[in-house]
Amino acid sequence: MTATRIAPGTTRIGWIGTGVMGRSMCGHLLRAGFTVTTYNRTKKKAELLLAQGAQWADSPKQVAQAADVIFTIVGYPADVRAVILGPDGVLSGCQPDKVIIDMTTSEPSLAVEIAAAAAKQGVCSIDAPVSGGDVGAQQGTLSIMIGGDAQVVASLAPCWEVLGQTIVRQGGPGAGQHTKMVNQILIATTMVGVCEALLYGYRAGIDLPTVLRSVSSGAAGSWTLSNLAPRIIDNNFDPGFFVEHFIKDMGIALEESKRMGLAVPGLALAHQLYLALRAQGHGRDGTQSLQLALASLSGIDWIMR
Repeated sequence: MTATRIAPGTTRIGWIGTGVMGRSMCGHLLRAGFTVTTYNRTKKKAELLLAQGAQWADSPKQVAQAADVIFTIVGYPADVRAVILGPDGVLSGCQPDKVIIDMTTSEPSLAVEIAAAAAKQGVCSIDAPVSGGDVGAQQGTLSIMIGGDAQVVASLAPCWEVLGQTIVRQGGPGAGQHTKMVNQILIATTMVGVCEALLYGYRAGIDLPTVLRSVSSGAAGSWTLSNLAPRIIDNNFDPGFFVEHFIKDMGIALEESKRMGLAVPGLALAHQLYLALRAQGHGRDGTQSLQLALASLSGIDWIMR
């Protein structure tokens, strides 16, 4: 795979997973001029892409047969395994020199396993999880954390550049997923702080939008504070990233930390709080809905405030 082979109009793209983020990401490739064949378990979620010119395939295998570069972004490691390594999966439809790019946040060990299985067929597999949520996906400003062969990663620049803004190869197979675990640990503990700070400001009786003007540009500033705190204040808990998927990510990070002999009490606490949030019926809400679980601990009905 060389850089000259990756270009709109000549490179055929396969896209599997058209959820909250995948739909927008695939749309960028379509608008950039790439030919796209797509598959999703629920075809209805792909209708917008089909209307924009994408072709439909009935299975991951058929996507791979119709494409040179196949992207996947699905929910859980088990989904990744089924979609790529399953009997009707992507790898079963790949000929040598094709490239598989999994953008799901998944297990580093699974990324290594897929890369090894792909290599036996002369196929390159890359793990490239992303950060930036629904807004980053819509605007094409995602941070893409990449693990895989350096030459192949470089050749894919025309794809990366329409999907993200910060594109960094972290190392070999699995390195992208390890980097995403660093990202998720940062988000988990930051989200707890943002929610607690908003609760403090609310109980103190100060105007929260005005407070954000002061603190967002100082040392406490963060993406979470700037992008999700306003949603919390507006009682907007629509998903940019599902609670249940974040719980999955934290579980992976906890397991990896255990394997490496690390104590991560902040992550463990955030994981427990999110488990409580899911038990309260918010598994399909956005990660910012943690505010509801923390508010309930202080007897505050946040939505009715």
